[in-house]
Amino acid sequence: MALYGYARVSTLDQDYDGQIAALEAAGCQVIRSEKMSGTTRKGRSELQILLEFIRPGDTLVVTRIDRLARSVADLQDIVRFLRDREADLKATEQPIDTRSAAGKAFLDMLGVFSEFETNLRRERQLEGIKRAKARGVYKGRPPKLDPGQVQSLQNEGLGPTAIARRLDISRASVYRLLAKRPAGDRQAPRLGSD
Repeated sequence: MALYGYARVSTLDQDYDGQIAALEAAGCQVIRSEKMSGTTRKGRSELQILLEFIRPGDTLVVTRIDRLARSVADLQDIVRFLRDREADLKATEQPIDTRSAAGKAFLDMLGVFSEFETNLRRERQLEGIKRAKARGVYKGRPPKLDPGQVQSLQNEGLGPTAIARRLDISRASVYRLLAKRPAGDRQAPRLGSD
C-alpha cells in the first residue's frame, strides 16, 4: 500500500513547493508534479503516469481536490478509475478520503464548487474582454497568417491545396483568407489538380 502524491499549479510563474512539502509530510513515497491547467486532463502527463502506475490498495494523495480536477466530470472519471483499480484518493487539506461515505460525499460537493468557480472565472474573463473591446483596448490575438502571402502564392499559380501544403495550414484557412481580400482584388480560387 503506497501513497502517491500529485502536485499541480496552473501557470509557469506559480510554484508547487508548498504542495510537495505537504505531500512529503503525508508520507508520499513518490510525488509527481506539473505546471498545467486543471480544467482538463488532456496533456497532464504526470497525472497520467501516476494513474497508470497505481495498484490495488494504493492511495493517490493531493493537497486539495482542485489540484486534481477543476470539473466534476474529470474528478468523477479519476475517482471511478481509482475505484476500478481498487485504489483510494485522499486530500491533505480537506476531509476527503474515498474509503468513507462522508469523504465521498464531501468530494462530490467540492467537485461541484470547483467547477462552479472555474465557470465564474471564465464568465468574468469574458466580461472583461467584452469591456476591453468596447474601449478599443482588446484587439484579440494577432493573426498568425499573412493574407498577402496566400495571395502571392495564388498569383504564382498555386491552387488552394498547394498553398495549404506550402504554408502548413488547412485549405479552409486558404479559402477564408482569399475571401477576406478587397472586392476589386479578388480572383476565383483555382480549382483542379494541385
